[in-house]
Amino acid sequence: MALGQNTRTYFNGSWHDGDVAIMRATDHGAWLGSTVFDGARFFDGVTPDLEAHCARVNASAKALMLTPSVSTADMVAIVREGLGSFEKTSAVYIRPMYWGIDGDATAIVPNGDTVGFAVCLEEVAMAPAEQSVRLTRTKFRRPVLEDSVVNAKAGCLYPNNARMLTEAKSRGFHNALVADAMGNVAETATANIFMVKDGEVFTPIANGTFLAGITRARHMINLGQDGTKVHEAVLTFADFEDADEVFMSGNMSKVSPVAEFDGTHYQIGPITRRVREMYWDWALSEAV
Repeated sequence: MALGQNTRTYFNGSWHDGDVAIMRATDHGAWLGSTVFDGARFFDGVTPDLEAHCARVNASAKALMLTPSVSTADMVAIVREGLGSFEKTSAVYIRPMYWGIDGDATAIVPNGDTVGFAVCLEEVAMAPAEQSVRLTRTKFRRPVLEDSVVNAKAGCLYPNNARMLTEAKSRGFHNALVADAMGNVAETATANIFMVKDGEVFTPIANGTFLAGITRARHMINLGQDGTKVHEAVLTFADFEDADEVFMSGNMSKVSPVAEFDGTHYQIGPITRRVREMYWDWALSEAV
């Protein structure tokens, strides 16, 4: 499923133009879901936190009992080589990925030493700064480590996210604000979540039910350096209904303002705007 028009694929040691077939029907990943990936971004000639994203896909592979075959440093070099064919003004979605090829005698457990690796680069525009999102509740919840690999960015987690999104869209909303197993807010179906109250910023505490994102961490650092208090806390749906501002944080769009949560409406406020401004300032400073 291509997201953009201009695609390059790294597979079997070299770059290829287009959306290249990389998996066989009998591969463990195709049959039994042992797939992991990560996402980074290239825009305005910079690749913010690329090393962290490459390191995380290796950590995700280990969580699914796969042995990473490419070091973080080599992966960064591969991505930078592939980006050389894109214009500096392009916005590119960077997706490194692993999958299991063979299984053990049971077939269920992947053979960690036989893994596939690829990188997909797709030209996908960044979302406009003022493009806001409307959220609703969902009956589906985030799993816990005891019943799913929530410590990985794994493909097998996403059917649950798809159920959340489908339910939200059936009600006329863009996305869902999702609870953890205890009923407290965890994240949305596609991104981490922040809220603002009385000039201070709050985000759900990382409790192992969701990935505390790389971009989330970057926003928290930037806000702290800017003098804004940031709290990781147990947050309820009522807290979000009482918020002054709400915004999502994810790799695809970096900052997405939230305009509504189930009838509670928000303006795109000064802190949301400042978070976006600080992220771009930091990202572009990395080019120097």
